[in-house]
Amino acid sequence: MSFWFRKSQGPEGMPTMPYDPSSPEGLAARWVQWVAAAGPLANPVEDEDGRHAAKNQPDDVWFLAGTSGRQLQRRCTVPAGRDLFLPIVNTWEYPASGPPSALDRAFGRLEVDGEKVEIDVIATPRPFVVAGARLNGVTARKRPVPTTVWGLWKRLPALDPGTHTLHAVGGDGYGFTVDIGYSLTVEPAQSVT
Repeated sequence: MSFWFRKSQGPEGMPTMPYDPSSPEGLAARWVQWVAAAGPLANPVEDEDGRHAAKNQPDDVWFLAGTSGRQLQRRCTVPAGRDLFLPIVNTWEYPASGPPSALDRAFGRLEVDGEKVEIDVIATPRPFVVAGARLNGVTARKRPVPTTVWGLWKRLPALDPGTHTLHAVGGDGYGFTVDIGYSLTVEPAQSVT
């Protein structure tokens, strides 16, 4: 068995990503893997002010993090032309063997530059593999773990260069609430001379 085959397989031959990476399910799974890739000192969910927002960002989308139940305001710079993807509220399960449980009383709202944006329910019915940093904010271990996620999410088209505000509030309906604000600076693309 080649190294590349082993690398693309999780526990018991499970594929690490059973979704198209740009599909809603693929983005949600990748977001969870992004959070897990950060150790406890740079966990994007626990980031107080946005200083860790650029860490481990993929090339095709810009992930934004919620909170672990607190109200926070963050600032970050986003490259022009990059769609944004974020949870308003979400939950993950591990080790998982099937679809995640839905939060039947979950609620959420999202505003960008003061305009309300419709949010989407996204779930990963087939588990994907999370193998993060030691003490990561998802599984707390480096060992590959089958994981599923459910949540209220949004993929936003790339924002125009300039300053923008984003405000997301959501909760599970049982007392857990996320309230996150972002001041985003979208940098224009650099011209090559």
